[in-house]
Amino acid sequence: MALYNLKNPYDRQRFKEKANAMVLAQEYVELTKKHTQRSLAQNSYLHLLLGYFASEFGYTLEEVKFDIFKKHCNPDIFIRQRTNKRGNEIRYVRSSTELDKLEMTRAIERFRNYSSAQCGLYLPEPNEHEAIFFAQQQVEQYKDFV
Repeated sequence: MALYNLKNPYDRQRFKEKANAMVLAQEYVELTKKHTQRSLAQNSYLHLLLGYFASEFGYTLEEVKFDIFKKHCNPDIFIRQRTNKRGNEIRYVRSSTELDKLEMTRAIERFRNYSSAQCGLYLPEPNEHEAIFFAQQQVEQYKDFV
């Protein structure tokens, strides 16, 4: 299996040549889009923000993640629609594990903006070490309730 960066003109040309050869050969193929993986640090940061928000307002972590972060702040990223095998349209919520780094960054920023503007709770940026430490302390203090 070869990977091609379609932003690179050389790779883009190689991809087209390979795809055209497969079309001419009438082969069975599978096309898969690769995402830039989000980092563990980004994932940990998100869960800290979700836990901090939950501890401030008395929600569970799952309520914040599903209802506020995914459905309210980021429906265009998480809410999807598909047709099932019976032809019915169904809506489902995408897992955050499917997001790439850019989508996750956008989703976190929207959640931070919502928290500040609508709820009056400032959620720290990843480089605000003292504020992050305070949030960690609070999440730890209220972990039995979150």
